[in-house]
Amino acid sequence: MAMVVLAALIPILMLAAVLALGRYEELMLSEPGDDRLEPAALPTAAVSPAPAGTPAPSP
Repeated sequence: MAMVVLAALIPILMLAAVLALGRYEELMLSEPGDDRLEPAALPTAAVSPAPAGTPAPSP
């Protein structure tokens, strides 16, 4: 039973280690002025149209 658990846990633990090392590498090699936390697009204040169920005004 222990061998089955070990055989199932080793690949999962190795994947976690590779992902953690990748994140560590990105953290260590990033530029000091890197703007990773800046949003990709600035939000715009657009006026939304009326909902689809709104009836047209009567003439």
